[in-house]
Amino acid sequence: MSHWVIAPLLLPLFTGLVLLLGARLGGRTGLRVQRAIALAATAALLPLTILLLVRADGGGYQVYALGNWAAPFGIVLVLDRLSALLLVLTAALALPALLYALRGSDTAGRHFHALFQFQLLGLNGAFLTGDLFNLFVFFEVLLIASYALLLHGQGPARSRTGLHYVVLNLIGSSLFLFAVGTLYGLTGTLNMAELAVRVAHAAAAEAPLLHAAALLLLVVFALKAALLPLYFWLPRAYAAACTPVAALFAIMTKVGVYAILRIYTLIFGAQAGLLADVALPWLWPLGLATLVLGAIGALAATELRGLIAYLLVVSVGTLLAAIALGGPALLGAALYYLLHTTLVTGGLFLLAGNIRRQRGAHGDQLLAVAPPLRQPALLGVLFFSAAMAVAGMPPLSGFVGKLALLAAATPGAGLSGAQTAWFWGAVLGSGLLGLIALSRAGSRLFWRTGDAPAVAGRADRLRVTAAVLLLGTSPLLSLFAAPVTAYTQAAARQLADPSGYITAVLGHDGRSAYALAARETRP
Repeated sequence: MSHWVIAPLLLPLFTGLVLLLGARLGGRTGLRVQRAIALAATAALLPLTILLLVRADGGGYQVYALGNWAAPFGIVLVLDRLSALLLVLTAALALPALLYALRGSDTAGRHFHALFQFQLLGLNGAFLTGDLFNLFVFFEVLLIASYALLLHGQGPARSRTGLHYVVLNLIGSSLFLFAVGTLYGLTGTLNMAELAVRVAHAAAAEAPLLHAAALLLLVVFALKAALLPLYFWLPRAYAAACTPVAALFAIMTKVGVYAILRIYTLIFGAQAGLLADVALPWLWPLGLATLVLGAIGALAATELRGLIAYLLVVSVGTLLAAIALGGPALLGAALYYLLHTTLVTGGLFLLAGNIRRQRGAHGDQLLAVAPPLRQPALLGVLFFSAAMAVAGMPPLSGFVGKLALLAAATPGAGLSGAQTAWFWGAVLGSGLLGLIALSRAGSRLFWRTGDAPAVAGRADRLRVTAAVLLLGTSPLLSLFAAPVTAYTQAAARQLADPSGYITAVLGHDGRSAYALAARETRP
């Protein structure tokens, strides 16, 4: 049993605790110490997660039993290709966001750096846990940290949106507990691998309650992922958050997407007997509707950060519609698209912060006529590149991701003609609306300016560098599309075969029971 698997949890946990103590120093010395510790820990997280990704690429599962208590009696962490990929994505997003925060965004609150680390702890834990109750625990860790980070800097707008965010997520947490309690009462376990076996064995009399618990979980994860009709909190919350927090929040919706992927392929997937594919009839129409309405919201946005937030909603709709259609090829393309959209929208949030600072009092209001930017060429080129990537224009990663999605969504891949037409129309139509929205925003930010001279100074180099680091991942993903796609396709195939996960966690007896249940319930 390798101890590297738990390292992505221990590193931010102990760093956050040290930073809480360091906050007592106060003054510039204390802030410099906090910044150095936070930067070192966040930078160390990236090579650590890359190491785990390399280990996971062998195709096996690495199971870490805390306290050496074997599943299902003990708490386990499970590393596979999907969890390793999302660990790397989290670390790659967090480092530039923290670099941006070091230039002053971290001074508006006392415990910014500790909260940032606890947020990483919750994210990494959610991706690694093999237990449904501990998924709830890590959700709460990242949500509590996100509550405080959203309010970082205070202000009436953040207080209002923070209140809505807290109330909605408290409701979601309550529903999560109801679902977990129901599943435990019926199956006697919350270990995901054993739940898969027991749900597959479930008697007909238990199926209605298990079905209700599965749909309750879907509501909870849909709230986290910002799926229609539960996405209305997201644009205001992300637009109100300070710039580095909004960039880090680009991965928050992907936690909900990950939970849907994990739970509804492992526990309620095709081999779940009476509860097979219970979520798919809901994900398909809601995913398409989220995709379309998110694009319309981007078109109607009056603030740049609100526009970017709606683009995140579009990405969630695209991902969940693709997941609902099923198939390893389409799922692998969706995972590539997930990488692209998280990194590019995170970079767009950082770029919006730089643009906002140069517009002075007008901020990122798209309808306001502001003085010209001090560095329109630099920021304009970055904005143009990001807009091309988001809209799916070649040769950037957005084009590669959407092309892979459309190529996999064909009638020959097991889809009906109607499903293919709806998916293609929604993806291409939302891309067109996104391109129009970004083009209009760019023209208002960079061309329709007043006659007065620029009022702001030159952009801070570290803030611009942070945005470039994230936006630069788009051409890199395009350049290395072949190996990245090969990995995401392998992750999709691994996800589509839950027996490997169950064998790794429970041993061969668990796999045999799962296979037997699948044979007994197969029509």
